[in-house]
Amino acid sequence: QVQLAESGGGSVQPGASLRLSCVISGRNFFGNYATAWFRQAPGKEREFVSVISWAGGNIQYEDSVKGRFTISRDNARNTVSLQMNSLKPEDTATYYCAADYGGKGSRIDSDYEYWGQGTQVTVSS
Repeated sequence: QVQLAESGGGSVQPGASLRLSCVISGRNFFGNYATAWFRQAPGKEREFVSVISWAGGNIQYEDSVKGRFTISRDNARNTVSLQMNSLKPEDTATYYCAADYGGKGSRIDSDYEYWGQGTQVTVSS
């Protein structure tokens, strides 16, 4: 089994920054996972935010976060991070980390086998 644990969410004002982290662990975790961040706002469908392949060669962002969010990973620590700068009220959502074994970096949530519980990000003045 593989477990994902997100942290780093919080309540901030517009323009502020947050750094989300996702730690991946488990007895069956041997690496080679593409890892993505998705988010879901109240009353809306879950949407893709960003993805990074295992080796880091494929990185993608949803258009509204390009230039503001940066995804990175430290495979030695089994951690994927999402640095979020210049936060806007429309970034308010629960953010989920997801892992796709053998994946190259998909934007489709159904491609991901393992999910964390989510961390809340609220951007409000």
